[in-house]
Amino acid sequence: MPELPEVETIRAGLTPLVVGREIRELHIHHPRLRWVIPAEQLTKETVGQTIRAIKRRGKYLLLACGSGHILIHLGMSGRLQRVVANAPNAPHDHVVWLLDDGYQLRLNDPRRFGAVLWVEGEWRDHFLLAKLGPEPLETDFHAEYLHQQTRNRRIAIKHLLMNGAVVVGVGNIYASEALFLAKVHPALLAKELSKTQCAALVVAVKQVLNAAIAQGGTTLRDYRQSNGQPGYFAIELQVYGRAQKPCLTCATPIQSYVSGQRSTFYCPLCQPRPPEIEEMLR
Repeated sequence: MPELPEVETIRAGLTPLVVGREIRELHIHHPRLRWVIPAEQLTKETVGQTIRAIKRRGKYLLLACGSGHILIHLGMSGRLQRVVANAPNAPHDHVVWLLDDGYQLRLNDPRRFGAVLWVEGEWRDHFLLAKLGPEPLETDFHAEYLHQQTRNRRIAIKHLLMNGAVVVGVGNIYASEALFLAKVHPALLAKELSKTQCAALVVAVKQVLNAAIAQGGTTLRDYRQSNGQPGYFAIELQVYGRAQKPCLTCATPIQSYVSGQRSTFYCPLCQPRPPEIEEMLR
């Protein structure tokens, strides 16, 4: 968290506010995030340059300026917001860009799991981006592709959906929601999925992500949009976080289990357990 819908919401919200603005100053208050921020290089390459575009690849934001891109990852709890220049500094405001219109772009990251790096040249070749899978909302994420990716994979389909090398940006919340919508049990082994199930799952992933983007993402704890507002998709969640509450489709109590240190939620009637995993989930 934030996942694709949250990052896309931030990209769309910031684009009309900062694209076309010149970076006048860069202040780095804490250089040690997930990787050390290359302060000298970022200052040299970006101060005095105009932000030409904000792109998104998976959960990464890329601000195009000068001869390359500022690559930003929000980690587990990061926020990227535009504020007036004289606004008081908040705890964990680690990176601040002063723009030519008197506003600042601030990266706030309490856990410091995020990243601010400089990418020169072709950004698609950067080590963080080069091996990412297709974007789930683009046409190259389709039923045949997913079916091919599942062949001979003895991994739960939920874990496969969350693998960024297979498809980017489908985090824990959205994987659970998409599997419910497609009526696929999250623990079903990927290799057992039929072509019909893969087709339903691709449609469900796209539908869930688009709905989340339309609602500004999902706020459970830390996430805020670029305007400081929460994401409202939380009120539309069908299974995630609803253990023991009635399924909104059939009224059966929602069940949950922990796998890979992640909580998974499902409806036992709408998403029946495959026989081979009954013992595992008892």
